[in-house]
Amino acid sequence: MRTGSEDKDSEKEKLNPNGWLQSRPSQQFNVIRRVYQQDALNKDADYQVPEKPLSYRCKRAIQSCGFGECFLNSLPIARWLPRYSPKKYLVGDLVAGATTAVMHIPQGMAYALLAEVPPIVGLYMAFFPVLIYVIFGTSPHVSMGTFAVACLMAGKVVTQHATRPEVISVMNDTSTEHPFPLMAVGYTPLQVLCVVSLTVGLIQVAMWILRLGAVSTLLSEPLVSGFTTAASFHVLASQLKDLFGIRLPKLGSNYKVVFTVIEIIKNIPSANWTAFMISVIACVVIALNNEVLKPWVSKRSRVPVPIELLAIVIGTLASSLGNLKQNYGISLVGTIPTGLPEPNVPAIELMPRIALDAFTITMVTYTISMSMALIFAAKEKYEVDANQELLALGASNVFGSFFCCAPLCASLSRSYIQYQAGSKTGITSVVSAVLILCVLLWVGPFFEQLPRCVLASIIVVSLKGMFMQVKELNKFWKLSKLDAVVWLVTFLVTMLINIDIGLGAGLLASVGALFCRSQKPYTCLLGRVLDTDLYLDIKRYRAAEEIPGIKIFHYCGGLNFASKNLFRATLFRRIGYLKKRDQRADDDSNYSKTDFEWDSSIGNRVYCVIIDATALSYVDAPGIKSLVAAQRELIANNITVLLAGANGPVLEMIERYNSLESERLQLDTFPTVHDAVVYYKMLEAKKEPVLTISS
Repeated sequence: MRTGSEDKDSEKEKLNPNGWLQSRPSQQFNVIRRVYQQDALNKDADYQVPEKPLSYRCKRAIQSCGFGECFLNSLPIARWLPRYSPKKYLVGDLVAGATTAVMHIPQGMAYALLAEVPPIVGLYMAFFPVLIYVIFGTSPHVSMGTFAVACLMAGKVVTQHATRPEVISVMNDTSTEHPFPLMAVGYTPLQVLCVVSLTVGLIQVAMWILRLGAVSTLLSEPLVSGFTTAASFHVLASQLKDLFGIRLPKLGSNYKVVFTVIEIIKNIPSANWTAFMISVIACVVIALNNEVLKPWVSKRSRVPVPIELLAIVIGTLASSLGNLKQNYGISLVGTIPTGLPEPNVPAIELMPRIALDAFTITMVTYTISMSMALIFAAKEKYEVDANQELLALGASNVFGSFFCCAPLCASLSRSYIQYQAGSKTGITSVVSAVLILCVLLWVGPFFEQLPRCVLASIIVVSLKGMFMQVKELNKFWKLSKLDAVVWLVTFLVTMLINIDIGLGAGLLASVGALFCRSQKPYTCLLGRVLDTDLYLDIKRYRAAEEIPGIKIFHYCGGLNFASKNLFRATLFRRIGYLKKRDQRADDDSNYSKTDFEWDSSIGNRVYCVIIDATALSYVDAPGIKSLVAAQRELIANNITVLLAGANGPVLEMIERYNSLESERLQLDTFPTVHDAVVYYKMLEAKKEPVLTISS
């Protein structure tokens, strides 16, 4: 039922020229107050600079670092485990844990090959570091363990520093129970991998101590997207030899994708076509399951079809029953030991040689893991501590390095399936680790007859999600051309040259994009909307009209040593002090200095310049100095300069500058643009300024 007031309001409703329903505002406000200069407002409003003495800050630091609080913050399990409700969470955790364990087995074995180590290492990674992450981690929904990009980057380091003699007599020695024979000279792949994990873990722990959790923001979304997309091509190239059953010579670290494709093409005549047919069948079956069967099953059950596990079981049975190695020369996984490995101290003397590679792996794994954790935290509305995640990953990697584990990272595919299966708490990871332990103790030797081409097929099909990230280039191009350039630079350099160089190129491109944005701040001239105190961009709002004789210059960004010359030149161009040589062009944003000339007659048209500093985020000494120079130049042409809307920190910086420099910035400041406009008009009329707003 409509009220009388609603009927009156409805009479005001009408259609605008575009056909949209619009209504006239039924409310208004009137304000009458004195015109404030900034100093008067500060006095009336009792302005004071916030001060936090050293004693206060030390006291707060000590209070926040109490033993109990530090203990709970450093061990999140001490917070959530006492409140764990089996009735509410246990069923979901059990189902999700079992589902995740089923995925860990094929993915762990497959991704371990990317790290140039035996497949059993992937199962070790699903057990040892995962248990440590449960204790220190803050995200219950991410699935930690092997990840293709992280294993590939670790494998690159292993390839560079591991010694591989052609004859290893120890491999034929069956008297030892240790699954990984020691080499006669140099470092084994496992020794290199262990020291990589240890170095990555120590870097992460050091970053936690220094509270550098926000460092992951250095890797922007376009950079991460372009990098992981290009890395997926490296993963694909590394698996081509197993898909075709071809032996390739050792290739250099740079241009590896290009050289691998060339070598594959050269060796196509000697390919093992039986291995290729097995790869094709496995890829087609897994892809059909992912595209057709999985969506159908997901509507009816939380537990997906474990197609990867079925693939390795069927592949192992087919290899055993058909003697594929003897009859067709199919490469097999080989010896898989039972039991748990004995802890070994990594080769610490190798750390200086792999430190740079370890830092690169640290940044990539931490960024990917944090991105996944934040996605689930936003969905479930809980907080993820970025610094605590550094400790969790660091402690997990340090512990795992003593048990032949590669650097830990969250898996995108496993994490989504774990979340969809009903994971609630860290108990999910505990259930998964217990099931993996059963595989390590009793089931491992069953997979010794598994063809390597089946594992390669699992890896290739799992890369579809990362390949599809190519579509994001179109999104970045529409949003920002600079973001698209960052994506392209990162992608092309990473794919064509090398992973490490690509990441460095991406970082440089991101920094360059930031610098370019800082050199193109948003500037405009403002005009007043009739009978209001609103001042809007005259090029975007047709109702905004410039006030005769007054130029209001709006600047958005920071005024510092890098942008001071740009600020001065843009100010002069906008107010007409610099006029265009070509008067037919409207936009001056893309003009160079040679396209403008001085207009000495400006003093006859402009009498006041108001700098709108409401969007001025920061100013430093060189920036203030450029403001002083611009003010003096305008005053020399009999133009009054006023400053409006500057925030407290900016005004405090100007005050400090004036107390230290002889060339002081002396200009009237106002809290709003309207204050400055009314003040100047009344000053010209020699009247006491009173501000009235009616709308």
